[in-house]
Amino acid sequence: YGGSIQQIVIYAEDDMCSPVVNAHWKSPFILMVDRGGCTFVQKVRNAQHAGAAAVIIADNMCQCQHEKVCTPNPNTMCEKHEPIMADDGSGNDITIPSVLLFKQDADPLKKALLNHKSVRMELSWSLPNPDDHVEWDLWTSPTDFVSKRFKNEFKTAVLALGPSASFTPHMYIYDGFAANCRGSDGKSQCFNLCTNEGRYCANDPEGDLDYGISGADVVTESLRRLCIWGLYGDDGVGLEWWNYQEEFSKLCDTSELFMNDDCVKTAMANVNIDYDAVEQCMFTHGGLEGTESNDILQQQLDDKESKGIVIMPVVYVNGVAVRGQLEFSTIFKAICAGYAPGTEPRICSTCSKCSDEKTCVTMRKCPAEEGTVKQSTFVASLASVILIFAAVGAGCYVRQQRIMKEQVRGMIKEYMPLDATHQSMDTALEQDDIDTPSMQNGSFT
Repeated sequence: YGGSIQQIVIYAEDDMCSPVVNAHWKSPFILMVDRGGCTFVQKVRNAQHAGAAAVIIADNMCQCQHEKVCTPNPNTMCEKHEPIMADDGSGNDITIPSVLLFKQDADPLKKALLNHKSVRMELSWSLPNPDDHVEWDLWTSPTDFVSKRFKNEFKTAVLALGPSASFTPHMYIYDGFAANCRGSDGKSQCFNLCTNEGRYCANDPEGDLDYGISGADVVTESLRRLCIWGLYGDDGVGLEWWNYQEEFSKLCDTSELFMNDDCVKTAMANVNIDYDAVEQCMFTHGGLEGTESNDILQQQLDDKESKGIVIMPVVYVNGVAVRGQLEFSTIFKAICAGYAPGTEPRICSTCSKCSDEKTCVTMRKCPAEEGTVKQSTFVASLASVILIFAAVGAGCYVRQQRIMKEQVRGMIKEYMPLDATHQSMDTALEQDDIDTPSMQNGSFT
């Protein structure tokens, strides 16, 4: 986030569902490709192999929310939700960015390109950053293995960001009515996948309806965690919520203990959560038995529908979905990018550009990168080298002076005449050597 790319745009009249042969496109360029025919990943991969620096997928369907400004193609209906450009599981080799452009925005560009007009475009990645406070949301579930590591690691960042970032967790459940899990007799038709007689449902995480964790168990634990947040998350940090899901993951996240009341009680007690208060919350909002709705779970369904959530886990920062893998560094940078310039907390200015954000947040300073030397180590090493060379230089100087004195003394003794009494002549060098203030007798002739 905060980066951009600016290049000329080339329109591929091919659907890019097959590798391009003999493409005469000169890199770098941004390639515009029509939606349809194959997956987004396949299109972007083929564009990357053709030399594209980025890809724009031109939508060929109008969104229902844009009906007043979008002209649909003949015999097509509008789409209620924006398509999700997600990895199909084979996109690890893709390194270039890609974006989806709404039809009403893509059509004028395609028209200009087809008329051989030059188009240059800038793609930038940013988030709304209106002020010094960020709001972020996580859509997940108690059995979501993709976000499990993230939820266990990101607590340090939540605490470091403090009240400047307000967090809200959401639990991803299914509308049992839409899935026809409520029969005409008012009973659940989806075995043990739902609560409230087929009203709120979740997938069986183990794919075995006769063993282990059921979909109803997932809904129950989802409601429990939402109640914990409701009781302890008023500050937007919710330390107890983070502590509980971490403790639950360590103690109860197995097929045998997932719905074990004693294990749940122990996990709550270990992180100072009132078990009775949580149970009361679950009951007073509608419970999980009978045919009536539960206020908290119904709110999750309503929010999921209004925001068009069709994939999880997903994080929203200031109301915008964060694209990319759910990793510590990705979400931390996204949150830091959500502050108005100059208002971000100190932890963001310290760690958001560090190569190891997680370690930086934990240590509150950016660690030295592999292959580099800390400044203090460099200064100490430089000082040591200077001292060593100074000592060696001083030693060499003293030795050289001694050698010179001995050579001069030898020359004097060899060439200077003796006095009448054959006594050797006194010299200043000898006086220097014996370091005495008195003069010896002797005279030159």
